Amino acid sequence: MTVWANVAVEIIHPLVKDLVRAGIWTDCERCERSFSSVMDSNLTFFQTVVAGDSWGKLAIPVIEANPWTAVIFVMSLLTMAFGVLNLGLAVVVDSFAETRSRDVTGLAKEMERHEAQEKKSLHRMFKRLDEDGNELLTLEEIQDGARKLSEFRSWLRVLHIE
Repeated sequence: MTVWANVAVEIIHPLVKDLVRAGIWTDCERCERSFSSVMDSNLTFFQTVVAGDSWGKLAIPVIEANPWTAVIFVMSLLTMAFGVLNLGLAVVVDSFAETRSRDVTGLAKEMERHEAQEKKSLHRMFKRLDEDGNELLTLEEIQDGARKLSEFRSWLRVLHIE
């Protein structure tokens, strides 16, 4: 918002001064200084964009007199809207991530499912290694499997067995 406040001080404030001289805001004491400093600009943008107060009283006359200033007002509005939306989304995502990490039961079940899948995979691989079908693996069958089956070699590497 401060970036837009700086832009407003440099660009919009001279236009506001012209409108004050033209008598646009005879009943608004703050309008003349609304963009006179970065602090005043920040307060004005907060008032008009966040609180939604005095948008018509301040921004509309400036835009009517200088239509191109609508870009500044609209961009400041969008910046604030997306900034607040992003902040809200970050809070929600962080909350869900924290809840998930604390879900010990769910994590345990997930680990059990993964372990069961790994056991099935190992069982199928050991069946392929058992060349004589006696459900016992000999050293020769293991060594032969390490040479022939890339999946078994990968498992051995994971277990730091060369």
